Amino acid sequence: MASGGLLNPENLGASSSGLPYHEPNRTTLEKNPAPPAKSIVWKIWDICTLNDGASTAAVRRDTAYLDGLRGFAAFLVYIHHNELWAHAASPHGDNEYFENAYGFKGKHFFATLPFVRNFFTGGHIAVAIFYVISGYVLCAKPLGLIIDKKPLALLDNLASSVFRRWFRLYIPIFATTFAYAMSWHIFGHYWVSNSKQHASVWEEIWEWYVELKNFTFLFKEGSIWVSMNTHLWSIPFEMRGSMICFMTMLATYRATHFARHVCMIALAWYFLYIVDGYYCCMFMVGVYFCYLDLLAKRNDAGFPSILRKLQPYKMPLAYGFFALGMFLAGVPSQKNDLMLLRSNPYWYYLSFLKPQAVFDPKWFFLVFAAGMIVGTVPHIPILKSAFETRFCQYLGRISYSLYLVHGPVLASIGDRVYAMTGWYRVVEDHDKMLEWWINRFQLPKTGPMGLEINFLAPQIIIFPVTFILANLVTKYIDEPAVRWPAKLYKWVCGPGNESEHQPAPAPAQRASDPQRRD
Repeated sequence: MASGGLLNPENLGASSSGLPYHEPNRTTLEKNPAPPAKSIVWKIWDICTLNDGASTAAVRRDTAYLDGLRGFAAFLVYIHHNELWAHAASPHGDNEYFENAYGFKGKHFFATLPFVRNFFTGGHIAVAIFYVISGYVLCAKPLGLIIDKKPLALLDNLASSVFRRWFRLYIPIFATTFAYAMSWHIFGHYWVSNSKQHASVWEEIWEWYVELKNFTFLFKEGSIWVSMNTHLWSIPFEMRGSMICFMTMLATYRATHFARHVCMIALAWYFLYIVDGYYCCMFMVGVYFCYLDLLAKRNDAGFPSILRKLQPYKMPLAYGFFALGMFLAGVPSQKNDLMLLRSNPYWYYLSFLKPQAVFDPKWFFLVFAAGMIVGTVPHIPILKSAFETRFCQYLGRISYSLYLVHGPVLASIGDRVYAMTGWYRVVEDHDKMLEWWINRFQLPKTGPMGLEINFLAPQIIIFPVTFILANLVTKYIDEPAVRWPAKLYKWVCGPGNESEHQPAPAPAQRASDPQRRD
């Protein structure tokens, strides 16, 4: 049977149940076209949704759960920033309690309970999970080639990966930040609190160019914030971590299995305990997990014997480490102040584990939290299955775009919608610049902190707008940004010299790309 089976027109003569298949009368269909209004609605729906089947394709790799986990982590970032954005307007200082432990200053809120807090302010653990997953996925193919002893294919793979990585990460950022910067010139200089607006379009374009060209420099020193979207701070670390992964593959491709184990563990130790390179350590944790998985699946002699001895205890260890990882994921994150961490209930003694090299205490604990969560999920069937569901796979596909657009939506539409229901600040000119919007549809602040009525109600607008924009960016910017660099690399290599090992990824494989962020 031809490829595609019953999906091919020539194979539609009968249904799978044996019933006759009746082909619709094409003449009748042509005489009764859809009404114009309905046709327009369907065209808009087609534009705004990912309806090409890629997100629901029956492509289930062994690592599909990583796509879903990354997507769910991106959703946690969305929740985190919405909670803090709205509650920054609270007269009771809710953000202080959100980002500290249960019982901080004698206050006890449901949203700050251990484990529960990760679903309200889980943005930081989400970033850590992004980095661990990136390390795993970026090195899956190179490590496989190393184990198979294919050095030429490995070098070809690394050359293609290094060439494409900068384009793949930054093209969507160029597009989304430029569109956001132009939006207030197109829509009448509407006010936003998180960006400095310039008088003319050309001045705006110049400032955008200067800021972005410096932001995308791999070795940039000092601040890595983008004023138009401060949530992009993690992308330069993603780029640096990616390069460290590729260099590690190149440096150790001739090493023995034992030496490679030693090198990877030593690098992770160096990045966490000797220098303040927590994000590099997270990448190395992902690389090492990938290496162990490949050795285990191939029953390779290089797999550590001590881990084989622990096989009978795999399930209790998996559940135990997952629970510990979820607890550590809730590390207080308000400031990079060690004394503040020690003032939090049940974090005093744990704070002494932080090494001298780490500047911000929370990232030390998040290294272990992310490693435990990512490392145990594939061994806990209910979690692995949950992240392989259609919804989580969809989140995985749009995760980078969701990360890129949720901040601008918050600063523009979200700011006004929250002000309408009663969340507005008397700082940063909110009370003056948003005066018309304040309390236009005032709702009571009834409910537990983080689940108030006037916080949930704005999601009726903010949620669909954010996700529609994420779909659009995924479909028209993010996924093409995967294909364009691959085509450019083929052009650079010239006819007959392009990589045979790095074909341009198809849209249906988009979810396996590891670039998603906070």
